[in-house]
Amino acid sequence: MARFNLTGADFVARPRYNIAPTQLVAVVYDASPRILSAARWGLIPSWAKDPSIGARMINARAETLAEKPAFRNLLKRRRCLVLADSFYEWRKNPDGSKTPMRVMLASEEPFALAGLWDAWQTPEGEWLNTCTIVTTESNALVAPFHDRMAAILPPEREADWLSRDHDDITFLQSLLQPFPAERMKCYPVSSRVNNVKNDDPTLIEPAAT
Repeated sequence: MARFNLTGADFVARPRYNIAPTQLVAVVYDASPRILSAARWGLIPSWAKDPSIGARMINARAETLAEKPAFRNLLKRRRCLVLADSFYEWRKNPDGSKTPMRVMLASEEPFALAGLWDAWQTPEGEWLNTCTIVTTESNALVAPFHDRMAAILPPEREADWLSRDHDDITFLQSLLQPFPAERMKCYPVSSRVNNVKNDDPTLIEPAAT
């Protein structure tokens, strides 16, 4: 709450260690006062007829946001921060197996991922907020595991990403750069992460190598 200058929350937050698509993630919208909110991970555009599209729209490539109908208008008017203190990537081993890696800031502080959101009306008439996480090219730390990574916003640019005063696409896309690798770290964790039913503090404990 202190890190992101939040004054309250509109949902009951609890620690999470293994968040999967279609589950709730912690977000911050452009609102005053700024509060902690939640959105379902997996964007369902307001115009969508089939909500299952959300399972396929968990990420959005920074380079093509302005070209995709589902993202173009959201980039201009519906941006959010998706809050986390780490994320998982999988390292491919020589024997073909994969080891989950916890990736985080070297300071171990929480950070904000660039997100887009939209509101979709259910058949029952209720409104559901959903979001997608913007990705960019990987930095040197993440590149050995994956060629893409979530776009982490530098703290000094978080307000720019949220601000309704900014709708210039070139400027907004300039904020979506690979976070400096020297300010991050990673370590292997338990393969229990591979099962979304597992969600407890042991998942982020360093695994034996």
